[in-house]
Amino acid sequence: MQTEGDPHHRAPTELPNTNASVAIVILAAGKASRMGEGGRHKLLAEFDGVPLVRRSALTALGSGAASVTVVTGHRRREIEAALGGLALTLVDNSDYADGMASSLIAGFSSMRAAGADGILVMLADMPGISIAHLNNLISAFRHAGGKAVVRAVSRGKPGNPVVLPRSLKNAVLRLEGDVGARAIITASGLPVLDVDIGDAALLDVDTPDDLSAAGGTTRQRYDYE
Repeated sequence: MQTEGDPHHRAPTELPNTNASVAIVILAAGKASRMGEGGRHKLLAEFDGVPLVRRSALTALGSGAASVTVVTGHRRREIEAALGGLALTLVDNSDYADGMASSLIAGFSSMRAAGADGILVMLADMPGISIAHLNNLISAFRHAGGKAVVRAVSRGKPGNPVVLPRSLKNAVLRLEGDVGARAIITASGLPVLDVDIGDAALLDVDTPDDLSAAGGTTRQRYDYE
């Protein structure tokens, strides 16, 4: 029998959780105010005939994530119609006008995200994000045992998406206003792993010019019911 004084007695070592589960939360609730007037919404703009929000959701669904949740808000009915038939969870953020923090809170509070070891936060307006990019981020999170922040970068510049471990959930739930998780990441003291995914980490479409440059097209009216 071993005792505490026995040199062969060792406390059990916690092994890395290489099977850490990751849930994806896609933020799609914003007003897209920089797109101008005329009924245009960047998330309904089409890339190769597919609305951007649906394209983003399909990318997420093709990854190794355990689940996909989309947070809607502004023009909710149209956004949800564009996502019709997909195996994902929709969460309505009625407080979307309060800023990004409210959408993060809605996503992190969702049933699908609650039991995951990590949440991959994905912005719906980033057309360059691929399935391979998401899987690289998920793989890095798993190799870190589910205990590190993993963020996409481009040549060292932080971008999106980002994977947050479950330990940061309470900090996310305390966020207010139009802020993301950057301050939480800095204050957490957790290791931060950067995964370079190239230009896609910084490419979003906030204006009509951004949209055109990225290869998207808009219509003045949308027929989603």
